[in-house]
This record gives sequence, C-alpha cells and structure tokens, in this order.
Amino acid sequence: MADVLVVVSKVKAYIKGKGCNTSGEAVDELSRRVQMILDMAVKRTEGNGRKTVKAQDI
Repeated sequence: MADVLVVVSKVKAYIKGKGCNTSGEAVDELSRRVQMILDMAVKRTEGNGRKTVKAQDI
C-alpha cells in the first residue's frame, strides 16, 4: 500500500482494547477500504456539482 490513510497506532490500540491482536495486513486492508470510500465520496461530490465532500457523500 502506497499511502496509509489510518493512524496505525490508534487502530492497533482499538483492536487491542477488544482483546485481539492486529496483523499488518489488516491495517493495509482498512486503509485500502478507507481510500475506496473516499474515492466514492469524491465522485458523488463532483456529480452534485460541489467541491466540498460532506458527510452525506460518505
């Protein structure tokens, strides 16, 4: 993964707080899915003639 879009330490701490461990692959996949969600939100924003991504776009 080129860019990690999540704070790895926060993700690991959250999962650890639930009693589990985190693999590096899990963080990479989470970041990939965040990127996918953001890409879809940008397309929706542009489709609505705006430049500002809003919560409703996500």
